[in-house]
Amino acid sequence: MTDSAQATAAEQRRTVRKVATASFFCNFIEWFDYATYSYFAVVIAQVFFPNDDPALALIQTFAVFALSFLLRPIGAIFWGNMGDKKGRKWSLTVSVFMMAGATFCIGLLPGYMAWGMAAPALLLLLRMIQGFSASGEYAGAATFLAEYAPTDKRGMYCSIVPASTAIGLLVGSAFATVMYTIMPEASVNEWGWRIPFILAGPLGIGAYFVNIQLEDSPTYQAMQRALKDAEASGAAGAPERPIHCLFTKHLRKLIISIGAAMLNAVGFYVVLTYLPVYLETAVMMPKNESSLITTIALITYVAFIFASGHLSDKFGRKKMLITACVGFIVFTIPAFMLLNTANFVTVLVVELIMCLILTINDGTLSSYLSETFPTQVRYSGFALSFNVANALFGGTASFICTSLITVSGSNMAPAFYMVGVSCIALVAMILSHEHSNKDLSEI
Repeated sequence: MTDSAQATAAEQRRTVRKVATASFFCNFIEWFDYATYSYFAVVIAQVFFPNDDPALALIQTFAVFALSFLLRPIGAIFWGNMGDKKGRKWSLTVSVFMMAGATFCIGLLPGYMAWGMAAPALLLLLRMIQGFSASGEYAGAATFLAEYAPTDKRGMYCSIVPASTAIGLLVGSAFATVMYTIMPEASVNEWGWRIPFILAGPLGIGAYFVNIQLEDSPTYQAMQRALKDAEASGAAGAPERPIHCLFTKHLRKLIISIGAAMLNAVGFYVVLTYLPVYLETAVMMPKNESSLITTIALITYVAFIFASGHLSDKFGRKKMLITACVGFIVFTIPAFMLLNTANFVTVLVVELIMCLILTINDGTLSSYLSETFPTQVRYSGFALSFNVANALFGGTASFICTSLITVSGSNMAPAFYMVGVSCIALVAMILSHEHSNKDLSEI
């Protein structure tokens, strides 16, 4: 290799690392902001939904969490369309800035005792802004990174996106653990819960300045040049409306992708955000113990997820995702039986195993969805399939699980729900195709 070629290769590696770092940082901020709500759900229930029945207040809190997901498909259409037409960079930058602003405002929002019904109404509005914003970030970060990454390492690079999501959750969980450990519970309930929300302001500004230094991916730029050349020559170029193209030419891929993303949607929110509340309210474990277990599980999740991305490069996305489906079908019901022992060590081991199975799915899904759609609709296809699954199954997971327990009187109800979702995802993956060894410009 000549000195010039070596310099070019080195520059490409530096660029990919820069994009990976930026994608990690922006996605981390987005999901730290978004998930903080779950870790302080019990406190938020007291502040915004004071009720003599704690279970009802918690259901109302999770209902707001679920309703915020209604805007996810709408946001996916908007961000996907803009990401395919105006650029990946534009959508990423604006979405993370919007998320930070909404989260910051939640931290300043007075409670029910001060503003009455206006307080929960404004909380719902801000959560919907968060949901609209989040629908563009994860898909955008994964698409952006996939289009920069080398073909044979795309799975490993794309695993950075779910890893950054988990680290955002980890920091939120650690924040909650530390606060409940060093502060009186009354202080946390009164004002301490607002701190992580208010931190979103400066973090969002930082993310904005990181993003504006990046260029759009080479794959996207090549598509734009081809479109301009086609227009200049009078030939038909890429469609002006990516969403229309997605529904008319790639509908089967979209439906299968929604089914494939269902397991991620339910598994992610049940294992990493709902279980702390489940352990506290259904199993009656102390808050500090459930928070500590979740923190350890999240660290394990991050450690496993890069290995999962690497293995998907070696064995293919389809095999990995099918393995995750089967794992949840077999293990979920025994896992919830063991969780209800309320034994610290037993619960910790169970959560670690569930995290391992989840990483097999999550470490693979972002590269799988990026490889499913062609460049002109990649952002739209990823965003819509991922966010429809999350709107219908992810955002409602905590609400459905809590409601199923209340209605059935059984702490095992969430396990049966998760098994059902895993079966649907398994069927979708059996019908899917493998593209892990292809250049994205060939799809």
